[in-house]
Amino acid sequence: MGDDARLCAVLRLARAMAAAPGPREAALAAAHGARVAMDADFAAVSVWDRSRGRLRVLVNEGELAPGEETFPQDESYSVEDFPEIAEFAHERWTGGEGSLAWVETAARTPGAGAYGRHRAAALRRRGRGACVVVPVVLDGRAWGELYVARSAGGPAFEAAHPQFATVLAAVVAAGLSQHERLEQVRRLAFTDPLTGLGNRRAVDTRLDEALERHRADGVVVSLLVCDLNGLKHVNDTRGHAAGDRLLERFGSLLSRCGAMLPGALVARLGGDEFCLLAEGPPADEVVRVADELCLRAADLAEGEGVACGVASTGDPIGPVHSARRLLRLADAAQYRAKAARAAKPVVAGREIVHLADEATPPPGDRRRFRGR
Repeated sequence: MGDDARLCAVLRLARAMAAAPGPREAALAAAHGARVAMDADFAAVSVWDRSRGRLRVLVNEGELAPGEETFPQDESYSVEDFPEIAEFAHERWTGGEGSLAWVETAARTPGAGAYGRHRAAALRRRGRGACVVVPVVLDGRAWGELYVARSAGGPAFEAAHPQFATVLAAVVAAGLSQHERLEQVRRLAFTDPLTGLGNRRAVDTRLDEALERHRADGVVVSLLVCDLNGLKHVNDTRGHAAGDRLLERFGSLLSRCGAMLPGALVARLGGDEFCLLAEGPPADEVVRVADELCLRAADLAEGEGVACGVASTGDPIGPVHSARRLLRLADAAQYRAKAARAAKPVVAGREIVHLADEATPPPGDRRRFRGR
């Protein structure tokens, strides 16, 4: 491949990654672009999961061997087997010393080090003859690696390939960095900074989408709104730091209860108000989780329990044409639980449908229904 062809390949890779809608698609674009640019049969992008000490494969692209998947659920390898990612990478790649990429072959000699033996064995096991390995470095740290391979019996990689691979890896790093930053912005936009749960914006977006599926396919949508009791007293007597700890503990408790409903969104709406949005499970199952939440919240240190209201399209609450109606129903149920100091959730459609249709909250309600 001449210089002009290499430049075109690099530009195509950069454009494909920039056009990818998310990190997953960007990793696929990176693997595809690198494979084509290197005239190879297979490519993979892996990330160094430092907390687990694993090199985790994000994407496989090209001619897949038996057992390989394009987006593997949990294909990972111990860095003990591939120590260059944790040792050589740290000492040399990020310091700019020596070659930043190299070629491994399936014919590596038995006397080679453990790292070489693992790579060679993996190539033979998957019917590949050689590979180029190159680190992906973000912000001066080894982030992961780009791996490009040719099938057994194919042409060998040339001396110029490792150097070209470092150029491709730099483009991949820039593209992944851009997507990681965008993903971080998205997470911040939809995350409550204190508890790490979703925020009101996340609930609004998810609820609108869920109700569209409810209207189209009859999917059950349930909303649990809860108000943490005793927060003001803790803030007044023990300080806001103690109040924040109570909010964090309750957020963790709500998250654990939400895990009983697959795919549920757990969020903090603001102040002492939280919610759980479930799509799919029947109303009785959501009420059961709300019961469990009330029971566990009663044992929270420094807290005074929680007031919970549930509204579900699986109950007789009438047509739900907007997210606002479901929110008002759940809010009204939660207010009733609060006013009655109920130890169990109040469920709209079973006790209080009419409250959601009132133009204003009942007398004495310290809050307004949240509008949309």
